[in-house]
Amino acid sequence: METRVLPFNEASIEDAARLILTGQPVAVPTETVYGLAADATNPEAVAKIYEAKGRPSFNPLIIHVPDLQSAEKIADLSGRLRALAKKHWPGPLTLVAPRRADSGIASLATAGLGTVAVRVPRHPAMQALLRAVGRPLAAPSANASGSISPTRAGHVFRSLGGRIPLVLDAGPSHGGIESTIVAESAGEVRLLRPGLIVVPGAKPVSGGSIVAPGQLASHYAPRKPLRLDATSAEPREYLIGFGRVEGEVSLSPSGDLIEAAARLFDLLHRADNSEAQRIAVAPIPDNGLGAAINDRLKRAAAPVRL
Repeated sequence: METRVLPFNEASIEDAARLILTGQPVAVPTETVYGLAADATNPEAVAKIYEAKGRPSFNPLIIHVPDLQSAEKIADLSGRLRALAKKHWPGPLTLVAPRRADSGIASLATAGLGTVAVRVPRHPAMQALLRAVGRPLAAPSANASGSISPTRAGHVFRSLGGRIPLVLDAGPSHGGIESTIVAESAGEVRLLRPGLIVVPGAKPVSGGSIVAPGQLASHYAPRKPLRLDATSAEPREYLIGFGRVEGEVSLSPSGDLIEAAARLFDLLHRADNSEAQRIAVAPIPDNGLGAAINDRLKRAAAPVRL
C-alpha cells in the first residue's frame, strides 16, 4: 500500500474523509499526539486500525466526537463527568462512561466492554475531519502498538508507512503525550491514565483488568533497552537529560515539565534511531505533569510480556 503524506488543508481533509467513509484508517494530528482515525461505527474499519497497529484486541480505543452533545449520544455521562467535560472540552481529557445501547459504536472499538472512552479534541485538523465525516472516529495513537507514540507526521510514516493510505501533516503536536483518562465509580472520580490535564481529587487506579487505553504494563516502548532515573550515561548509552542532568539532548534544560512532555516522544524516537545500544533518561519529578511523563517512561521501560 502506498502511504501519502499531505499537508493539512481543506482539500486533504476532503480526501481523508472520503477514505474514512470507505472504511479506511487515516492518520491525523491532534493536540496530544497523531491519531489513527477510522469510522467508529464500522467494525471492519475499526479492525483495520487493530491490523495496522498490531494492537491487542483487549485494549479499547478512544472515540472522538466534535462536541459534548455528540458525546452524550454514545455515553451516559454522570454529573461529575459532565462537569469535567464542560470545563476541559474541547481538550486532552478522555471520559470513560457506560456506553449507550443505541450508540452505534462498534463493539470492537470498546473491546467488548459496556463502557466507552470518549473525547472532544481541540486540534483544528481532527475537528475538521470529524465534521467532514459526520461520524464518531475511533483514534488511538498512529504508531505500531507498543512503540513510541508519534508527535510528527514523519514518526507516523516510519511506523505505519505501507500500512495506511494517508497521513495528514500539521507539524508537531503541541501537547506531546496522550490525554488524561478518568472514569467515575461509586461516586468517586478515578484516574485511569495521567495526561496533560490534572484532575484534582481523582484517585489513581492501577492493576486489574484493562478498561482504558494506555493501561498495558509494557507500552510506548522503543526498540532499545531503556534505563530510568539516570544521572550520567553508561558506555554506548544515549542519555536524555532533564534539568541539571545534561545528555545528548534534554527534555528541558530549565526543568519545565510542559516542555518535557511536548518533547518526550520526539526525543525517544531520536534516541531509538541513534547508533547507541541503550537509552537512559534523567530523573523526572513525579508531581503534576511529571506523573504523566513518568507513567509513559515506566511503561516504555517495562519488559514485554507475551
